[in-house]
Amino acid sequence: MCSGLYLLKSEIPLRQTQNRSYVSSKGQSALNFHVNKDNEVLLWHYHLGHPNFMYVERLFPSFFSNKSSQSFKCEICQLSKHVRSSYPTISYKPSHPFAMIHSDVWGPSQVHNITGTRWFVSFVDDHTRLTWLFLMKEKSEISQIFQNFHAMIQTQFQTKIQILKTDNTKEYFNSSLNTYCLNQGIIHISSCVNTPQQNGVAERKNRHLLEVARSLMLSTHMPKQFWGEVVLTTTYLINRMPSRVLNFRTPSQVLLQAFPHTKLLSSLDPKVFGCSLFVHIHYRGKLDPTSLKCIFIGYSPHQKGYKCYFPVFKKVYTSMDVTFFEHQAYYPKSDLQGATMREYQNWDIQSDHVINSGDNQQSLVQSHLSPYTTPPASIQSVPTPPASVQSPDQIHPSPKQITNHELLTYSRRKKLGKEIEHTIPLAHDQDLEPSPDSAPIYLGMETSNSENTASVIDDSNIPIALRKGVKSCTSHPISKFVSYEKLSPTYHAFVSAIDSVQIPKSIEEALKDSGWRKAMSDEISALNKNRTWEISELPPGKKPVGCKWLFTIKHKADGSIERLKARLVAKGFTQSYGIDYQETFAPVAKLNTIRVLLSLAANQDWPLHQLDIKNAFLNGDFEEEVYMEIPPGLETSSNVNRVCRLKKSLYGLKQSSRAWFDRFTKTVAQYGYSQC
Repeated sequence: MCSGLYLLKSEIPLRQTQNRSYVSSKGQSALNFHVNKDNEVLLWHYHLGHPNFMYVERLFPSFFSNKSSQSFKCEICQLSKHVRSSYPTISYKPSHPFAMIHSDVWGPSQVHNITGTRWFVSFVDDHTRLTWLFLMKEKSEISQIFQNFHAMIQTQFQTKIQILKTDNTKEYFNSSLNTYCLNQGIIHISSCVNTPQQNGVAERKNRHLLEVARSLMLSTHMPKQFWGEVVLTTTYLINRMPSRVLNFRTPSQVLLQAFPHTKLLSSLDPKVFGCSLFVHIHYRGKLDPTSLKCIFIGYSPHQKGYKCYFPVFKKVYTSMDVTFFEHQAYYPKSDLQGATMREYQNWDIQSDHVINSGDNQQSLVQSHLSPYTTPPASIQSVPTPPASVQSPDQIHPSPKQITNHELLTYSRRKKLGKEIEHTIPLAHDQDLEPSPDSAPIYLGMETSNSENTASVIDDSNIPIALRKGVKSCTSHPISKFVSYEKLSPTYHAFVSAIDSVQIPKSIEEALKDSGWRKAMSDEISALNKNRTWEISELPPGKKPVGCKWLFTIKHKADGSIERLKARLVAKGFTQSYGIDYQETFAPVAKLNTIRVLLSLAANQDWPLHQLDIKNAFLNGDFEEEVYMEIPPGLETSSNVNRVCRLKKSLYGLKQSSRAWFDRFTKTVAQYGYSQC
């Protein structure tokens, strides 16, 4: 220690120490030089608006003499430009069947299936790419469905599932499924949150299923409530179609190579989904139809037969005794009338009435079996009342009979236990011809033995046509008070001629008649003259409004036809608020206001003029951007895939009344009138 300082003994020579000090100072200066360069690069990166450092290197190559542009990182760029990672395509790697199962859930569907389901879960084998699909009413059924599926694999193929690969849906992580996988030694692999790419096999399979399902439904115009049967049929077809992943072998062939003795796969010939077919009836009467017209909805997984849906009873039949009409869809589509798919999607198919007779269920097919086909009049399996009860002429009297005979009138039907106005239906084993001495049997009518006749009959299950049955005559027939004989000759001619011309129910019927064709042509000419629309392309994101024709007949006072009228109306029920219409309110004059005006005119001797504007709604101007489909019957090759952009209002649109009132208000305001 010397003068308060400690002296350290160093064995390093002074020259070597000096050299090290020189080297250290040189390295420090070099480090400072690189730090300054990095700061300069970052500074220019901020100056130029955070471009990629590759472009900064192009501008200032001297800053990157000893450093790559990829080594620079900027937190601001990560916060403002961060993108998702790319996922490379993984090639198919065959292993052995059921080593890995891919699974995914689809749903919920906005429309319930005919069985009440809204979801489906798919299981795809990684090796064979064979697909199993199960419909579900609730997503919580996944655990039990997978356990049943695994038990089937163990029983049918004597193997176990090793890996279950799913997405991050919470239903795959319930306690029962996790416990089952742990007990069975199954490894459950899931994708990250919001990363469906990691479950690509199942996701692409679901997309393939839905693409084929949409094609099947659109080709035969099937309603949406059959979506579940469509995806089951799609799974059946895809399992038997060649796959590019499998070198254009089918999944069924790959499975049969590994398990040649399996009987799990059925071999039914494919048919057109949604076509009409006739199913043989095994239990029927001797004079009843031998088949039912049904809809083909798929292939049974547990029976060797085709699944057929009978919409009248809403029942599914599985049978091989069927005859297919593959070129005839059960739900046809009238393109000419402009009918769209949504008009068929929400049909509630009417159920015909069913009468229990003995052990068999006898059906009364009173109307069409499909929406557009009507069965022969002889198809009727319900016993009819005796011929002596009432003839068809009595049920539907002609005008001459109405004039010359007493009219049959309706009498109010009393409650159960009192008077009931229908006749007693005869049983099958009763003779249909009554004896000459027998009289018609009317329940509730006073006869000689009416007191001994039971009046308590439960008719809740009897069709209304039979429940009303024969109408009893009254002691005060309407012919005594209302009769054609008391009409004036002019009005009598009007009543007689009012039904001489039938109003067409569809545009196909109207186009067959020259008079209706002229009425349609006049309507289109008036619309074109008024410049109601212009033909244009449909912009992206816009949805056109449908339209249809309405027909009516204008008569003169003598009953003769004044003119045939056809009117084109828009389907305003397809409009969406905020998109193609805003406000719809339009003020209407109150009746009290009209009475006050008439009273003032009478007291002040004011002249009154009545004004009727023809096709008033067609004069309203549109503020919204509304597009309409090409009117039915006007489709040409030049306007294919084009629409009408409406410039004026049209009957049927929600804002038509408001548009007309705005136009009327502006017009009268120009003549000095003011609105109160």
